[in-house]
Amino acid sequence: MAEHIGASEASHLRPLIDFRAAFHRLLWRRADALFELTDAMLCAQGPVCSPVELSMEPEFRRGHGSVYAALDQGRIDTGALRRLLLGVATAARPGEPLMFALDVTPDARPDAEYADERVMVQVRGKGGDKFLPGWPYSLLVGVQWGSSSWVDPIEARRIHPGQEHTDVTIGQIADLLGDLEATNRLVEHDPPPLVMLDAGNYATDISHALAAHPVQVLVRLRATRVFYADPAPRRPGEMGAGKRHGREFSCSDPAKRHIPDLALTADSSRHGTVTVRAWTGLHQKLTRTGRWAGHPAHERLPMVRGTVIQIVVDRLPDGRKPAKDLWLWHAGPIEVDAALLDLLWKAYLRRFDQEHFHRFAKVYLGMARAHLASAQATDRWMHLILAAYAQLRLASPHVDDLRRPWHPRPEPGRALSPYRVRLGFRRLRAKLGTPADSPKLTRPGPGRPKGSRNRPKDKRPPYRKTVAADNEHRE
Repeated sequence: MAEHIGASEASHLRPLIDFRAAFHRLLWRRADALFELTDAMLCAQGPVCSPVELSMEPEFRRGHGSVYAALDQGRIDTGALRRLLLGVATAARPGEPLMFALDVTPDARPDAEYADERVMVQVRGKGGDKFLPGWPYSLLVGVQWGSSSWVDPIEARRIHPGQEHTDVTIGQIADLLGDLEATNRLVEHDPPPLVMLDAGNYATDISHALAAHPVQVLVRLRATRVFYADPAPRRPGEMGAGKRHGREFSCSDPAKRHIPDLALTADSSRHGTVTVRAWTGLHQKLTRTGRWAGHPAHERLPMVRGTVIQIVVDRLPDGRKPAKDLWLWHAGPIEVDAALLDLLWKAYLRRFDQEHFHRFAKVYLGMARAHLASAQATDRWMHLILAAYAQLRLASPHVDDLRRPWHPRPEPGRALSPYRVRLGFRRLRAKLGTPADSPKLTRPGPGRPKGSRNRPKDKRPPYRKTVAADNEHRE
């Protein structure tokens, strides 16, 4: 039962109450158990250790068997959930594009020999990167300006065995644009949305696939990338097909760079003096390997032009000297000018807020703690985490600051962190109520028949690629 609240307080809580009701409606099988599992995830004091531990929270009014039954047999309208989360995302500032970040996070399951659809995922650690069996999830979030590291979760899409990371990324961005139009978040004359990607994504491939879409892509480049300018105009009477590539541009060799087309200098309290340079109209050499292996032999490979951006800072936020410069690739339907260049380098720094989201979701919401044998059940667990984090985002202005005695006081006017909001969510939930129905009284089942034996399961080895990596078709 929800506590009685006044009309003024109810109006402030209305967006969160409406979100919870809409979220419950798109759970169309085992809805009540899935919804209460999300509430238990939000109200648990401390990190989520496993799904079944949440059955001990008072917000979950069902038996512990309902937890795994809901994850295994429940159904979630993932498309409707994506649009619901997008509808409550933070709006862009006037005249600026909506900003999104997209990155892959691993759910390593090296010892789960009976888990299905595992692939090899890259796990980073102090001892170096390792490749272990597990499930990779491509997470799409909205980012915004401000002094906090909050993000707006949009979608968690698992990369299935045999799927290419680039194809999944392109599909997510295309679906995002369709949902923006469907939810009236993107209308005519709005700046094209800006999607930011980390290194490891093939900037040229993604830019070419999305060339017909109203979207800007901003991709971090490896320092070893090489680009080319357009060749000089042909002289009158010159014979032959002509050159396709002009002078070379190297991110790692300053001697192979020409004068930038745009440059600006800014002062930052966190980075000191920031120098940003941009070279427009550059492209890479492509060869008929990887995604371009099936390109028609009688057609020339495309020339995908974009802007290469270099960001040089005096120091990192912790005071260290940066080991190398930051290189970015920008492509989209609008040309880069001084105003856009100033926005791009600042926007990409906000992309690192997604790393804070990954860490919080894994440590406190149990993103990597499900330990389920079914990949589809793990997908549902991931969707519940996105819905839970979105509720924390909506609840951040309304919860009481229940910090521990050893926690510092928050700065005036600064939003509480996700951890602090979660501490006070249980008290706020008493005012929100729940759309879930009370559990029905049931009798215990007959149990396992005497003399029955377990059916042996087949081990499921992880999917491994048998072809060479397709990263050799770019210089």
